[in-house]
Amino acid sequence: MTNTLPVEEGPLIEELAEDAAYLLRGGRLLERRRSAYQEIEVWDTPRFGRLFRLDGCLMSSERDEFHYHENLVHVAAVPHPCPRRALVIGGGDGGSAEELLKHPTIERVEIVELDAEVVDIARRHLPAVHRGALDDPRVRLTIADGLDYVRRYRPAEAGAFDLVVLDLTDPVGTARPLHEEAFFRACRELLAPGGAISLHLGSLTFQQAQVKGLVERLRAVFAIVRPFLAYVPLYGSLWGFAVASDVLDPLGIATDEIGLRIAARRIGSLQHYNGAIHHAQFAYPNHLRTLLA
Repeated sequence: MTNTLPVEEGPLIEELAEDAAYLLRGGRLLERRRSAYQEIEVWDTPRFGRLFRLDGCLMSSERDEFHYHENLVHVAAVPHPCPRRALVIGGGDGGSAEELLKHPTIERVEIVELDAEVVDIARRHLPAVHRGALDDPRVRLTIADGLDYVRRYRPAEAGAFDLVVLDLTDPVGTARPLHEEAFFRACRELLAPGGAISLHLGSLTFQQAQVKGLVERLRAVFAIVRPFLAYVPLYGSLWGFAVASDVLDPLGIATDEIGLRIAARRIGSLQHYNGAIHHAQFAYPNHLRTLLA
């Protein structure tokens, strides 16, 4: 049941660790609901505009989503010579699909989202995140468990996707099995030759054990695993991402070539990603080299 509560105000506080938290002031609650899986909230805030939370965790906002979605998609998609088909597991806000559709070669984007109510919230409250991508004819939305979807994908369709984007919540609860080695192996079977998966790893300040474990599991499956770093303001931390593949190496493409591909594909409206940033984000500060090398 939907409750519209426009008068509720207060600070938004997310615990980052037992001894640390992130706080936003001046938020105004627009909607709160409990789905079969989680509590969903939409807030209007002075700093980030509209944002949504799942079980008290900040997910995406209309003013800074590009820090997350551009990195999650383009660091793998631009080095790919011709991405045509993509699978997004999670991503019910439509932000990853919107970035994928910027590539003119994209013919099909499959979104597999567990919670239909996330999609409903996004359609009504977050048009600045999905920008109509959820209704684009190249996009097909399936409400299903991503784990079941990948496991049950017909063998005849193995190698169906050039890109698999894991746009997931943290590896707890229903999302935990989607961060295990077995799931990564199942995703690998869906990749076309030269394909890659991309995902976020977590906070490099507050979740180092999680980041390390995910990188190790990816390296047990893929020949090439490239972690990279970006600061995501809404998450209050330097954030880890990764591209994994048996063939595609995001470091195997020159800075100038990144720029040429962005121009040739007429990818506009990029607020974060460019050729220089692409390579810079793979440079690790000394204190993280052991963790990520």
